[in-house]
Amino acid sequence: MSLYIRREASKYFHGLAARGVHYFHRPGPLLQDVGFFLLPELGQNKAYISETVFTFVFLSFFLWSFHPFILKSKKIYTVLLWCRVLAFLSACQILRIVTFYSTQLPGPNYHCREGSKSATLPPPDNILKALIILPRGILYGCGDLIFSSHMIFSLVFVRTYQKYGMQRFIKQCAWLIVVIQSFLIVAARKHYTVDIVVAWYTVNLVVSFIDHKLPELPDRSGGAALLLPLSKDGRTKEENFKLLNGNSGDPIDRRQRTPANGKILENGNTVHGDAMMNGELGR
Repeated sequence: MSLYIRREASKYFHGLAARGVHYFHRPGPLLQDVGFFLLPELGQNKAYISETVFTFVFLSFFLWSFHPFILKSKKIYTVLLWCRVLAFLSACQILRIVTFYSTQLPGPNYHCREGSKSATLPPPDNILKALIILPRGILYGCGDLIFSSHMIFSLVFVRTYQKYGMQRFIKQCAWLIVVIQSFLIVAARKHYTVDIVVAWYTVNLVVSFIDHKLPELPDRSGGAALLLPLSKDGRTKEENFKLLNGNSGDPIDRRQRTPANGKILENGNTVHGDAMMNGELGR
């Protein structure tokens, strides 16, 4: 439940910041961009392609993160994994908010250009209107450009699977898909090329730094023995079962109960067998 609350709170505050910068956005002529010269424009009718690729990446990672509940290969803990992912996303989103509030660029997307009614927002009449975030406001926002939020999520997901995933072929395909998504975002004129470039090195640096500071995830595949319940005296049930059957795993117990000359030595009255043999032979 706390994980869900953190995720929703992070999404809300980022959406609130993105809506706030839309009030400051002023449409203008498109900036010179090398990506716009090199990549053909997809157009409004094909702008959904980049969103489709992003949705595929998001759903694929989400479903994979819950595979320990279905498959027997339980290498990761889903909750701990998502706590780690949320730490990456939160840090990147905070940097993104600081960046796009520092400088507002004229949006290259179709609904942010000059002549579009949604390019600017009228000031809110009351504070309640400013705090309510509608889905349309998220999809048709302007001004929150540097750097791409889509690339933040995609890079965090792919880097996480790169570290904790098992299939090498899927890892290679995932990186290829993210590269293709980068070109599609620019071709759809949703971001400038600088938004994509900054996202690539910023997200990777942030994830590397935080991943180094956070404790490593425990390996669930080898942690079954650690989950055995303990009894009051600190022994596991397995050890108590061995004791009841006379099969103690303690080497000290075995040494104290070693038979010598047909007698069981115990309670501190132990005499080394070799010493007794030597004493009898010397008589």
